Amino acid sequence: MRLLLLSNSTNHGTGYLEHALETVLTFLDGAALTFVPYALADHDAYTAKVAAALAPSGTRVTGLHEAADPRAEIERAEAVFVGGGNTFRLLDTLGRLGLLAPLADRVRDGLPYMGASAGTNIAGLTIRTTNDMPIAQPASFEALGLVPFQLNPHFLDADPTSTHRGETREQRLAEFLEVNDVPVLGLREGTWLAVQDGAARIGGSAVGAGAPGPAVVFARGAAPREVSGDVSELLGTTPRFDVPA
Repeated sequence: MRLLLLSNSTNHGTGYLEHALETVLTFLDGAALTFVPYALADHDAYTAKVAAALAPSGTRVTGLHEAADPRAEIERAEAVFVGGGNTFRLLDTLGRLGLLAPLADRVRDGLPYMGASAGTNIAGLTIRTTNDMPIAQPASFEALGLVPFQLNPHFLDADPTSTHRGETREQRLAEFLEVNDVPVLGLREGTWLAVQDGAARIGGSAVGAGAPGPAVVFARGAAPREVSGDVSELLGTTPRFDVPA
């Protein structure tokens, strides 16, 4: 498989995909792009935004929603990009259209898959570690399962100077691990996970004050672990869901 899983599509002060553009274009390697806009409501505007960002490179972008037969479009796609937005709406729409299994099968057969935010969430086993509000109700939380662990894009470190007393992201992920024995890869803003030829690597540079590194791994029975570069050991994960500690 070839995966490029972005934490976010826009860094503060930059244009859409600008912070990762060189990596994106190298990943696509001239392929036409089938864009999946289902995480947002306005599919046309979303597709136009992606097309405008990639137009200078000559990349041709087609919205999957424009196809009379989305399954057939996935079968003939050269590369696919699943954009960010609401993860529940994205998974629900893909499920209702019967596209989850065909998309996963094609990616496992070598179709390059790029995701951002919600599109990165669904590359994991389930969407149980998304940050999004459940504005739609998918039939299941099970996602594409392209990697055998959980993903948490937009990972935010707690601000020690904040007066907010609600749960931190780390606390929420700790709650997940109380019920599930599955590692979670938290990707900070500006970073991504690339998977190819059985290897997984963290790329990009974390943005935001106080970010100690690009990513962090949360696992049951262990302290959070900062990671960068090669994280291929995560591909050997044996996930266990619904097994309270």
